[in-house]
Amino acid sequence: MPVPASGTARLLAGGHDGPGALRPMVDTVLDALAHGAADRGGPLPSGGPAAVARRIRDAARPLIPEEGEGPDHALRTLVRALAYGAADPADPRCTAHLHCPPLAVATAADLAVSALNPSLDSWDQAPAACALEALTCRALAELVHPHGPAPDALVTTGGTESNHLALLFAREQARARDTARPHDAARPHDTARTHDTAHPHDTVPARDTVPARETAHAPDADPAPRGAAPGVRGAGPRRMGGPGTLRVVCGGNAHHSIHRAAWLLGLPAPHTLPTPTGVLDPAALHTALDRLPDAPTLVVATAGTTDTGAIDPLPEIADVCDHHAATLHIDAAYGAPLLFSDTLHKRLHGLDRAHTVALDLHKLGWQPVAAGLLAVPDGAALAPLAHRADYLNADDDTEAGLPDLLGRSLRTSRRPDIFKIAVTLRALGRRGLGDLVDHVCAAAQHLADLIETRPGLQLYARPTLSTVLFRPTGAGPAAVAALRRRLLHHGAAVLGRATTPEGLWLKATVLNPHIQPGDLRGLLELVEGNTTP
Repeated sequence: MPVPASGTARLLAGGHDGPGALRPMVDTVLDALAHGAADRGGPLPSGGPAAVARRIRDAARPLIPEEGEGPDHALRTLVRALAYGAADPADPRCTAHLHCPPLAVATAADLAVSALNPSLDSWDQAPAACALEALTCRALAELVHPHGPAPDALVTTGGTESNHLALLFAREQARARDTARPHDAARPHDTARTHDTAHPHDTVPARDTVPARETAHAPDADPAPRGAAPGVRGAGPRRMGGPGTLRVVCGGNAHHSIHRAAWLLGLPAPHTLPTPTGVLDPAALHTALDRLPDAPTLVVATAGTTDTGAIDPLPEIADVCDHHAATLHIDAAYGAPLLFSDTLHKRLHGLDRAHTVALDLHKLGWQPVAAGLLAVPDGAALAPLAHRADYLNADDDTEAGLPDLLGRSLRTSRRPDIFKIAVTLRALGRRGLGDLVDHVCAAAQHLADLIETRPGLQLYARPTLSTVLFRPTGAGPAAVAALRRRLLHHGAAVLGRATTPEGLWLKATVLNPHIQPGDLRGLLELVEGNTTP
């Protein structure tokens, strides 16, 4: 007899009785995951979108029943259907994207977060999570900026949000300088960046040293630009291209989120330099900055491109930025975890010279989504996010010592995604994570070796990280695209696609730390077996 839905009201995940309520449900979930994976029998369900949608539709009905069926039946039915219809990144034939198989320890840590449900928009909703986030963000930022005066990082949903924040900080810095200085003065970015010595988490600054904060209750106010000196008033919204408007310069290899962030922030479209070799050319960047009209400039470099895993020449780009007094942001969402490796970290030489760095640990960090960060060498740079809502961070509460969390994100309600990261770091250590990074990068090199030995396959280039581009020899774009879709339809393999000046390629992004040479050979045999003459 079905259990009424109202019965689940006594089965809360938290509190003294929560673990007892969860334990049988977790067993049900694990059992359903195993059965769903067995039903699928490969990296992806066969039959394509229509077949998957039909199976999910059958399993999900009735979507909102009049009377509930109870947690066991609901979990068993829908988890099994979800697992059957999943693209499983733990399968060695699932290599299309920067979509990692999450570590079991990180997934278990995420269960604790779901049960306790802390929300990082005020200290009284997440006391321990607040403290752990501050500590872990600093530790990770110190890996990126070991010589910074007060390294810090914000937790984000991934590279897209991190890149958005980087452009936001650069925009506000440009506006503040333009407002504070006469327009006929020297170039807006000539003044050297200064640093406060105190870390923003260490003390509560005196009120006259806190940058003006956005106020949710004063829509008609003319606030100071975020991060501006105390007492400086704003001039309202800027017209595109006006004084103080930030110019963004990036390569054609930059992530699409750079262009979207510029659009969302009301900035001119980024000045995009061609990258025919796959990386941003420092000489071309120098020439472009020489020729462009005078304006505060943010240069975006990439350490691990989405298509090929290429790393821009970071030291040389940093030199160009220093010469032109330009701000530097490095999108290292893919490549930053090389910092954990004793050998591969050298490929990120120059990363610490960036003003902001995006990194994701749900790529080469084996975390469940989401696990992104934006690191800065000095936490004072995060001041533009300062914001007040009396019910969350009233001035008197902040002055009394309660941490102010609204300035840690653009989001209000916010899950403590840092917890699974902290648990993983403690469980594996830097070297343990570094070993995983080394393994997948070595596996990508081995995959490239195998491709080079097969006359029927063409390798694009030796991999820089763990991404390998290849295609059947002589295959045109239509044939490559059709081959990929054929493998997807049969549920045989999940390969990505990437376009370079040389055409369309299959993309294998090796992120499975358990992958073996036999798995790689099997993947290539699937490609060769599905290639039409």
